[in-house]
Amino acid sequence: MQPEKFYEGSILCNQEVNITFLSWKTMAFKASSLDFPLFLCIVLIFFCSFPFCIAASNNQEAEALIKWKTSLRIENQSFLSSWKLQANSSISNSPCHWLGIGCDGNRSITRLNLTNIGLTGTLDDFNFSSLPNLSYLDLYDNNLFGNIPSSITNLSRLTNLYLGYNQFTGKIPQELGKIAKLEVLNLLSNHLSGPIPSSLGNITSLSSLILGNNQLVGLIPTELGKLRSLTQLRINLNNLTGSVPASIGNLVCLKVLSIYGNQLSGSLPPEINNLTNLTLFYLSKNSISGSLPQNICHSGMLQVFCASDNRFMGTVPEGWKNCTSLTRLRLDRNQLVGNISEQFGIYPIVDYMDLSYNNFHGEISPNWAKCKLMTSLKISDNQITGKIPSELGQATDLHFLDLSTNHLVGEIPKELGNLKSLFNLTLSNNNLSGNIPSEIGTLPQLSYLDLAANNLNGSIPEEIGNCPEIFYLNLSRNSFTGTIPREIGNLVSLQVLLDLSQNSLSGQIPWELGDLINLEILNLSHNNLSGKIPSTFDQLQSLRYVDLSYNQLEGPLPDDEAFQSAPLQSFINNKGLCGNKTGLMICPSSLTKSKNKGNDKFMLITISLIGIPIVLCIFVRLTLCKQRQQQGNEENQEMGNEETDHRHLNLFAVWTYDGKLVYEDIVEATEGFNPKYCIGVGGHGSVFRAELSTGQIVAVKKLRTIHCTGSEAQKTFETEIQSLTRIRHRNIVKLYGFCCHTQHSLLVYEYLDRGSLGKLLENEETARDLDWQKRMNVIKGLANAVCYMHHGCNPPLIHRDISSNNVLVDKNYEAKVSDFGTARVLELDSSNWTEPAGTYGYIAPELAYTMKMTEKCDVYSFGVVVLEILKGSHPSHLISASSTSYLSVNSNSSPSSILPYYDPLGTDNLLLKDMLDNRLPSPTLKEGEEVLSAIKLALACIQANPQARPTMQIVCQVLETRKVAVSKPLSKVTLGQLKESEFVSRRKGTRQSHSNSSGFKSPDDTDKLLEV
Repeated sequence: MQPEKFYEGSILCNQEVNITFLSWKTMAFKASSLDFPLFLCIVLIFFCSFPFCIAASNNQEAEALIKWKTSLRIENQSFLSSWKLQANSSISNSPCHWLGIGCDGNRSITRLNLTNIGLTGTLDDFNFSSLPNLSYLDLYDNNLFGNIPSSITNLSRLTNLYLGYNQFTGKIPQELGKIAKLEVLNLLSNHLSGPIPSSLGNITSLSSLILGNNQLVGLIPTELGKLRSLTQLRINLNNLTGSVPASIGNLVCLKVLSIYGNQLSGSLPPEINNLTNLTLFYLSKNSISGSLPQNICHSGMLQVFCASDNRFMGTVPEGWKNCTSLTRLRLDRNQLVGNISEQFGIYPIVDYMDLSYNNFHGEISPNWAKCKLMTSLKISDNQITGKIPSELGQATDLHFLDLSTNHLVGEIPKELGNLKSLFNLTLSNNNLSGNIPSEIGTLPQLSYLDLAANNLNGSIPEEIGNCPEIFYLNLSRNSFTGTIPREIGNLVSLQVLLDLSQNSLSGQIPWELGDLINLEILNLSHNNLSGKIPSTFDQLQSLRYVDLSYNQLEGPLPDDEAFQSAPLQSFINNKGLCGNKTGLMICPSSLTKSKNKGNDKFMLITISLIGIPIVLCIFVRLTLCKQRQQQGNEENQEMGNEETDHRHLNLFAVWTYDGKLVYEDIVEATEGFNPKYCIGVGGHGSVFRAELSTGQIVAVKKLRTIHCTGSEAQKTFETEIQSLTRIRHRNIVKLYGFCCHTQHSLLVYEYLDRGSLGKLLENEETARDLDWQKRMNVIKGLANAVCYMHHGCNPPLIHRDISSNNVLVDKNYEAKVSDFGTARVLELDSSNWTEPAGTYGYIAPELAYTMKMTEKCDVYSFGVVVLEILKGSHPSHLISASSTSYLSVNSNSSPSSILPYYDPLGTDNLLLKDMLDNRLPSPTLKEGEEVLSAIKLALACIQANPQARPTMQIVCQVLETRKVAVSKPLSKVTLGQLKESEFVSRRKGTRQSHSNSSGFKSPDDTDKLLEV
């Protein structure tokens, strides 16, 4: 080996050894002046010492890593179990075989990759100078916090630095500009503040600079224009101000430019047109004005351009008409003008197009139908005229069509019935005329239909009742005639709104509308409806707003909370509505009863005087007959009852006639309550499965008492009976009957095939069968039940023991709440203090410590159950955090000082993926949006401060009408980020909330927040 190789290898050693090698090289050239044996000894010494030099260096690197490891808290200790030193073994102490370590040929560390292994701690104890050859450092997606130390610049050979998705604070060190070889700098999604260092412009080798989703302020440094090799620049979701510097136009290699979600203003510089290699350009949610860039699509590379929520003016550049590479275009909420039919072309691969809230005019071109992959087309709130082209029916992938608030005329094309994937059809606030095409009723996915404020006429097609997914239906302010189709009662998913107001509808209100048990808002005002309000409206337990004014209705108001609490304005200008409400006449039934009572007395006296002699004669004869036939009649009657009971499958139809018969049937079916029939044990008794002689299967709760007179047992028994007989809801278990027997106190319910939710989650097989869609169905059913108890009962009913064991699941995975033994009526004029009750792990902290009972106690328990459903097990670590939070902040005298998201145990850093049941595959995109919404709701429900929790009414509304969408993988989302995100309404016309630092957005705002 040549002496020069030794010299090159000396970099692996410390400085002292380097000097020794240098001296040896000098000596080598003077070998001729030395004795050859002496020179050979020197050579052998250095040959032998070289491995030990490398080993010494390895030990130094290993010791530095071990020291840093000891300062960390690791979520799973096994991840870094290989990081350890062996006593008296220099070779085995090489860190090259450790997890996440890569070495070069001389066993010196060149790569350190510890992505997403749950590291918690700082970089303060990381001795960067001990790793002189490190070129790749990846600590992405952990829980590291504190400042990024300036000593990191000692890694002079570093080319890739990934510190994103951590909790780093403070400023970005100016010294980073000294790492001359750096190619990738990723500090995404931390809490970094201060300005972007201008020194970063010195790293001319940078190809990727990602600083998004932090709290950076100040201007975009002009020095960034020096980074000629940059292919992606992401500084989105910060608080940057000022204008986009002209020097950005120097970055001609740039493919991704993301500056959205800041406070940038001014016009885009003309130099921005130099960026002809751009594929993704995000600048939404700023205050940028001026014209759109002219040439960024000339090269045919641009795929995504999102500029919504700015102040752009003028027309769309001519070159954009031929930008066939576009997959997503958002120009909504600007001040753009021009003829829409001339400025846009055919985009064969576009998926999303939003031109809403501008001043475009012209007509909708049939060419939009040639965008075969388009799923969303939104051109609302413009000045569009003309007809809706029937060719739109050819865009069969369309999910969302919003043409509202324009000046469209003509009929609704029946060809829209071909859009079988259509979810939202919003055509309101136009001048459309004619009938609603019956083909609309063939859209299986249609969930949102808004045709309000047009000139539509004719009758409402009964085919609308064939759209089972509709949750919002608004046909108001038109000229519809005829009757209300009874088929609308088939829309069992209708929840948010049914508005048929301001039409010319006549006839009676169909009683079938009483089947809309989830409906919250009903408006039938300003029509010509007649007759009485159907008695079935008593079933509308979810109703919270009703308006039947300006009709020809008569008769009493339904005995329903929404009707009784509605203002008088909801019923004025009718023919003869009556009720116990100020401003309405008293129903005449009570007066008639008083008058009839006097007449009945007179008639009774008259009949008695005339009929008594006749009755006496008949009585004597019947008595003789009865004595002869009494025994036979009793036997026939008993046989007849038995036949009747078997003919009707519900044995409890005769419960009040012969309770003994039912009781004995239950005892026989359970073999005297044999434990083998026991399906559950609770705090107040055991539950048995009983198949009665009729074949009917019921669940029987046998209370822990032999008499009905025990104080606590009697109270539990009576409370459950009273609760379940005064409430009626599809998500609350049905009480068939009860029995106070001398030996047992029984409650008999409907039997639910799958048993309790808790058991389903405990069992591996049933838990896997309970997929994400079914779990969301259970969550929604539970929410509906609790919402009904709180808002559909008068006075409200507090369950006090919402837990997974008290949620039963039927064969269709519909949830039903059971066990009302601890339920309490919420007295509105009382302080509602109560003794502690409920299941440990589900009790709200304020109930445990103050015994103050409110409906927010149930909200807390609901949140715990939701987390348990999604995690597959009880979320004890989150609950303990919530309880600790309550103890920590409850001493504050000022409610305003209570932190909305106090997180004493650091759960904000918990990854969402660790909150999901790993027995199921990862949720799909659609499932993920619903799961995220549910988790966010649950986190809000378990807030320590009861006032910060939502009501169950809000919970139900959010579950059905709002979604949390996220563009980064679920594996990257933390609970803290989910808490900070905002729900955004899916309803048309609601202005989207500003994207925040969490990276979340609304379904209508699907900018790819994190393209890493």
